[in-house]
Amino acid sequence: MIRALYTAASGMNAQQANIDNVAHNLANVNTTGFKKSRVEFEDLVYQRTKEPGSPTDTSGEAPVGYETGLGTKPVATARDFSSGNLKATNAPLDLAIQGRGFFQISLPDGTVGYTRAGALHLNAEGQLVTAEGYPMEPQMTIPPNATSVTISAQGIVSVALPGQTAAQQIGTIELATFQNPAGLSALGGNLFAPTTASGEPTTGLPGIDGIGTLVQGFVEESNVSVVEEMVNMILGQRAYEANSRVVKAADEMLQQVNTMAR
Repeated sequence: MIRALYTAASGMNAQQANIDNVAHNLANVNTTGFKKSRVEFEDLVYQRTKEPGSPTDTSGEAPVGYETGLGTKPVATARDFSSGNLKATNAPLDLAIQGRGFFQISLPDGTVGYTRAGALHLNAEGQLVTAEGYPMEPQMTIPPNATSVTISAQGIVSVALPGQTAAQQIGTIELATFQNPAGLSALGGNLFAPTTASGEPTTGLPGIDGIGTLVQGFVEESNVSVVEEMVNMILGQRAYEANSRVVKAADEMLQQVNTMAR
């Protein structure tokens, strides 16, 4: 009975983590480039009273053993990097990636972050930057007298200048891919950092080797499904309630034992 209390408590803790993850997904349903995640669980160590195959008193072997599980625990948060829907903004600096690539962002500490959020802006120097003010990598500057900016599917950035009939190319946006995107470390602010699990980034031009192409005037929406998350929330809530009933049942059994001892 005491063991049932701790086992059920582990289940309640696990479902609390599950609900926390659902809440995080739902909170970011409108976050550009957000990737939903799910919590993965595993059962805890077993207390074995009899091992399978152990000898019996009839000179045979037990076909099955006797063991008691001790509950569960969350062990991982798996992120789903499937593409979200594209949303038209008609803003010339908004970009969406059709494919598996990531934008490269230069961070203040000198490292490079990676993101799927392509809502870009211009800073005071005319550089393409994120909403946090972090410049893209490789960095490029839009001339102050540019009348329009065009970004091709292959990442070529061109501007129209007064007095010139032909557009002037000022740079090319490069994308990065990872062998295991699920191994990336989330930094917040729509940014990810590589780890030994994700592997080192492979950079290249859009449209080459399946890295993905760019779509100007669009952003990638979150891939969170509200209906799916609501179902997950109900399932987590019911599992939490079931574990709490086990705690209550074990407590009532202990009360009966105490009554018998009086």
